[in-house]
This record gives sequence, structure tokens and C-alpha cells, in this order.
Amino acid sequence: MQVLFPRCAGLDVHRDTVAAAVRIQTGSGKAVTEVRTFTTTGGSLGLLADWLTECRVTIVGMESTGVYWKPVFHLLEDRFECWLLNATHVRNVPGRKTDVADAAWISDLVAHGLVRASFVPPKPQRDLRDLTRARRIVVEEKTREIQRLEKLMQDAGVKLTSVASKLLGVSGRAILEKMIEGEQSLEYLADQARGRLRSKIPQLQEARAGTFRSGHHGFLAAQLLARIDLCDEQIDELDHRIEVMIAPFRETVDRIRTITGVGEVTATVLLAEVGLDMSRFPTAGHLASWAGICPGNNTSGGKRLSGRTRHGNKWLRTALTEAAHAAARSKDTYLASHHAQVRGRRGVLKAIGATRHDILIAYWHIIANKTVYQDLGGDWHARRRRDPERRRKNLVGELEKLGYTVTITPAA
Repeated sequence: MQVLFPRCAGLDVHRDTVAAAVRIQTGSGKAVTEVRTFTTTGGSLGLLADWLTECRVTIVGMESTGVYWKPVFHLLEDRFECWLLNATHVRNVPGRKTDVADAAWISDLVAHGLVRASFVPPKPQRDLRDLTRARRIVVEEKTREIQRLEKLMQDAGVKLTSVASKLLGVSGRAILEKMIEGEQSLEYLADQARGRLRSKIPQLQEARAGTFRSGHHGFLAAQLLARIDLCDEQIDELDHRIEVMIAPFRETVDRIRTITGVGEVTATVLLAEVGLDMSRFPTAGHLASWAGICPGNNTSGGKRLSGRTRHGNKWLRTALTEAAHAAARSKDTYLASHHAQVRGRRGVLKAIGATRHDILIAYWHIIANKTVYQDLGGDWHARRRRDPERRRKNLVGELEKLGYTVTITPAA
């Protein structure tokens, strides 16, 4: 088998140790492999880098194991070409599973070009990823705390959400704070309502008539509100840092936001997870495949088996799903029309998947071609069905399938 990289290394990375195998192809055609084990401390990783330099290694491959690969990759990426390999692609022969054997096996795979490197974004994009993912985690934690607060209110028989649309709106927050302070008057609590909710003061009095005790329920509610406020502060701080990081790309973010259903947060997540370098994805289909937003290939014996999508980037998928739901609710747009068309034939989940795919394809074209999103209109499918040229091709095709040779002469 042809050797593509005569001097390469394979790393089997764990939490505390790294098994490194250097493979050198000699002039006689034989391969010499030397294996050493290092710890994952900074000083030991420096010794690993020096040893690889002494061996004149040109390319280093390592398996993606949790987060343990990151410090090793970050230390070596400035000195070597580093390949991060999918663990599924580098499985060794069963029964021969040791750290040393795995490292040697990875070096063999890299030397012969039998594996492909995973996409690892550059450092600035990785920093932006950390911030957008941290923001997502905090938002989800805030949602969980609000749900716990609602559960506490239901436990105490307080039915505020049966009257108000939000538990922590301006009126709901004011009522909750007075209840925590020990206020018992139903009339006074209902009078804290603001805006249109003042028309529902009698209903608010009924909703408050529960078994809420300030000494017990009030104590728990105060803690939940404090955690919710802390989440709000953290979200504001993260938003500020994200805004500073994307300031040089503000024009690009604004172009991404022209996609139906894509707001500021989703545009930032797309920028962080996919990036601006579309040379890594030759076509929009390559990007959809990498993200796991398209059907999988599973054909055997001429029969197409399950086309289930593979596991992709969960952070990107979540953002695209939210954007797809927003686009499906839009009025007189292509994405809403396409969603409705697929939903009628395949159901809601398939329709959301198709809309996710449409949004990601639009993102690729916007970045690759430096353009803005151009909506085809809500009547695009109807116009396409009524297109005379398309109808003519369909009819000719049907006749040719039946074995006829069709010659079309325009009418006088």
C-alpha cells in the first residue's frame, strides 16, 4: 500500500498519559516505529513536542477522546500539521487493545492516508464557540430555574400563570416579591398588576388564594429568584463579550440575519460553529453532511436502507432547529411554504429537518458568495408547478419512459 506520509506520528490520548508512536519509512521500504509514553502536564507535553521535532515528524494524528485531546492538540498545532480523527474510524482489531498498539495503529492509518481529519476551527473561532456555548448553557439553566419556580407556585396553590402569560413578567415579579416579603392581602397583591393585566385584577385575587407561606415557600422562591437574576447577569456579560468578538464581522452577521427565522443569537452561533472559511466545504452539500443535517447514505444490494441522519454538531443543530420553527411561523416566505409542503406529506419533524437544511444551505451561499438572502416568495412552489417549460419536460419524460420517441413542434 502506498505510503503518503513517510514521517508521521500517532497519539493515543488519555486523561493522564499520552502514548506516542513515531513511524518512519526507511529507504528500503521498511517502517520503523518507536513508541514513548508521556504525561499530560505542560512540561511533559513540551518534551513530546521536542521529541517529535527531533524525529522530523510532518504530521500528527490523534483520536478525539472527550476533551482530553484539546491541550495536546493546542500545544502541537503551531509546530505540526495535526489531524483530529473520529474514534469510529480508527478502531483497532478486537483483542489487541493497548495504548501502545492503538498509537502504532493510528500512525499506520495516517501514514497510508486511510483516515480523514476532522474540522477543528482556528483559535479565534474556538474562543467564540466557548462563549456562545456557555451562553446556551446559562440560558438553559435559567429556564430550569423558572420551571422550578413555577412548580413551587403550583405546590403552594398559586395559579398566577393561569391568568398572566408569564410568571416573571413585570406584574408577576412584583407580586412574587411582595409575597416573599410576607404580604397577605389579596387586594394589595392583585393591585401590583401593570398594563393590560390590571383588567384581570379579580382573577389575580382568585389565583393568589392558595396556601403560600412566606416562611417556607417564600424562602425557596427567594433563592430561585436569586439564581434567575444571577443567570440574567451572566447572560448580559456573555452577550457583551460576544458583541466585542463579532464586531469586526458585524456586516457578515447582518447578512446572515437576512435569512428568514435567523436572529442575532442564531447568526452568532452559525458564525461560531461553522465559521467563515467555506474552502473547507467545497459545496453546500458538504457543509450539510458535516453538520449531520442531511439524510445518511445506507444502501446495500441496490436497496436503500435507513437514511437516518448521523450525529453532527449538537450546538449547531439546536440553533438551526429554533430558526426553523421561527421560519415556519413566518408569513408569505419560501421557508414557510416549503415547511408546509413537507409537513403535509411527511409530518412536522421531517418538515423541521428540511427547513434546517434550507437555512444551512442559505448560510453557505451567503458566506461563500458574499451575498444576502433572497427569498423566493411564498408562492414559489405554485409558480414552479405552473411553469410551462417544466410541465413540457415532465410530459415528454413520461412518454419517453413508455418507449415513445417524442418530437415537439411549436404551434403556428
